[in-house]
Amino acid sequence: MKIDRIIEVMNDMFPDAKAELTHDNAFELLVAVVLSAQTTDKAVNLVTPILFDKYPTPELLMNADYSEVCDVLKTIGLYKNKAKFIIALAKDLVLLHNGEVPNDRTKLEALPGVGRKTANVVLSNAFNVPAIAVDTHVARISVRLGLAKKDDNVLEIEQKLMRKLPKDKWMKMHHQMIFFGRYHCLAKKPKCSDCPLKDICKYEQKNI
Repeated sequence: MKIDRIIEVMNDMFPDAKAELTHDNAFELLVAVVLSAQTTDKAVNLVTPILFDKYPTPELLMNADYSEVCDVLKTIGLYKNKAKFIIALAKDLVLLHNGEVPNDRTKLEALPGVGRKTANVVLSNAFNVPAIAVDTHVARISVRLGLAKKDDNVLEIEQKLMRKLPKDKWMKMHHQMIFFGRYHCLAKKPKCSDCPLKDICKYEQKNI
């Protein structure tokens, strides 16, 4: 089956794929994922050590000065909005969840700056709940490998991947597809010539 081949190739290429956002706990992961929107993980990893050194807990972050948080985040995209989000997020964690990150999708998605993708990343990486977070890499790879259609939205892609992939593969495959998209099947210059999946690839502009 095609899906078995894809899983085998991903395991061969990226056996140790995992989250590249630096974090030590669920709170740090949640904040880092919110900060990573429209920004590279590498850029986020440059600012989070400073951020968490100053504000290591939700209690400290909720009381942080907005301008000081902006100053820490100024090298990443949309930093002003993200500063507002993480301060408000920290406040909700303290007031609604006793300072703990909830292990619940609905409660996570109710937090400022948290959407379904962020909730999936936190659930899977912090709590080992099987989930597939669809970012731009996962979406692109899903379409190119024929696991989803070009006009599918993020939720439709997620649902198709959940149906086609064994549940015990969801978390690892999520990271492997990100690595595959980030380091091999790039958006503009995919490495088609030495791709082990080029024969099943649906990408119209592939260069073999």
